[in-house]
Amino acid sequence: MSTLSQLLHGTWVERFSVCSRPGCRCHSGDRHGPRHYLVVNEKGRQRQKYVSNSHVEDAQAGLAQYRRLQQIIDRITHLNLALMKEAET
Repeated sequence: MSTLSQLLHGTWVERFSVCSRPGCRCHSGDRHGPRHYLVVNEKGRQRQKYVSNSHVEDAQAGLAQYRRLQQIIDRITHLNLALMKEAET
């Protein structure tokens, strides 16, 4: 767990958009983007946080670290449940 340093809990979203300029290429299917967002819960509400291109790799690494932490927690939980069950017998 000592290597888990930049944890991020959220959902990764990439968006492509259409602008308001009528002659722009985005109106014929070649949309602008991707723009990157991290969807997080704040005070019970979902919030979308923009992630600049310079922080994309860091944000994705933080999400991967959070998933790894969840796996570790799940393994510890299963081990503790097994120990509790064994202690009952």
